[in-house]
Amino acid sequence: MDGRFKFVAIAAGPRHSLAVRENGTVMSAGSAVDGSRDVDQWHDIVAIAAGNVHAASNTGKAHSVGLRVDGTVVATGWNQHGQCEVGQWRDIAAVAAGWRRTLGVCYDGTVHAAGRTIEDACDVNAWRDIVAVSCGDWHSVGLKADGTAVAVGNNNRGQCNLDEWQNLVAVSAGSTHTLGLAEDGRVLCTSIQHRRMREVLHWRNVVALGSGSHHSLAITEGGRVLAAGDNTHGQCEVFGWEEILAVTGGATYSLGLRTDGTVVSTRESWI
Repeated sequence: MDGRFKFVAIAAGPRHSLAVRENGTVMSAGSAVDGSRDVDQWHDIVAIAAGNVHAASNTGKAHSVGLRVDGTVVATGWNQHGQCEVGQWRDIAAVAAGWRRTLGVCYDGTVHAAGRTIEDACDVNAWRDIVAVSCGDWHSVGLKADGTAVAVGNNNRGQCNLDEWQNLVAVSAGSTHTLGLAEDGRVLCTSIQHRRMREVLHWRNVVALGSGSHHSLAITEGGRVLAAGDNTHGQCEVFGWEEILAVTGGATYSLGLRTDGTVVSTRESWI
């Protein structure tokens, strides 16, 4: 990605990547032609999200979401289900995007949702005391201030079974799995379908999480990156990544944000 500015945030979609420059503008890369890369006019952005979905012949369209410093939200791209209709949102502290869906955490701990309602993944009206959210393909996850988690949407793989999780500091949702980071540095995981995903249960000293469609990512205390799950496209080949501040996964690739403001990827075509 463009080296003229340092980057401060990253997001990965199915066919496009986003990065926030330190001056609040946004850069995009990738092959998406659905309007999700139309972010050149965005400004004062502090956080971004890319609507991600697993790679399949009938998927790939996506949208992009930006959170401005004043708590308003912008969105562009695929809008068949109204997932980009967030222009009236105010006092937003965090955003997340899934397939056909956008979530926004308000300063007061409530959550707004826009997009497809069929799977009930937008059914967040009753949520309270939320500090962070994450979106899978068909489910939504919220982290509460007390360290517990809530989830709504499709639960056919148990991705919403989070009732026993406690002492969490972060959550991250993949296509049909959910990750939770405990305050002691351990990682919890639902829906362990891929045999390599079981590795996350042995991770320790983790400080941050990220999820792709069918793979999981983590950053250790020393800035090293761990990956587990499907590696068909090399999305777990993060060996040697160091001094990483943030990680995120697209459908078939992974991104990492370095402490020097540069971005690394498992697929050169995305940067």
